Amino acid sequence: MSLKSINPPELGKPRGYSNGILAPAGYQTLSIAGQIAWNEQQQIVSEDFATQFGQALKNVIAVVQAAGGKPEHLARLTIFVRPVDDYIRDHKRVGEEYRKLMGKHYPAMALVEVKALLEPGAKVEIEATAMLPPG
Repeated sequence: MSLKSINPPELGKPRGYSNGILAPAGYQTLSIAGQIAWNEQQQIVSEDFATQFGQALKNVIAVVQAAGGKPEHLARLTIFVRPVDDYIRDHKRVGEEYRKLMGKHYPAMALVEVKALLEPGAKVEIEATAMLPPG
């Protein structure tokens, strides 16, 4: 059994996200701290927005996998960006990065523009919740 998308028809068809995600009984909740686009040496991998998005999402997935889960166990993503204009400009490439890593799994998501992120040079930070199956 897997996570179930909840998309009430009165909200219209979502594009690229789910309005809600329901986990079966017995799943464990994994809270994932905000991840930015850095590598093992904690260096930002690129100044490019879409590349940063892809690396931040890879880092989120690495935490999920370290806990024994898979990308499809992600239930929620909160994506913090600066500036939102970069996201809008690069949204097609961001979508490509997303689909490379997540396929057609669309958790509940929010995109929030922020004035700054703690790490200089970071343009994207992704915080997440995953629901891991028992065992």
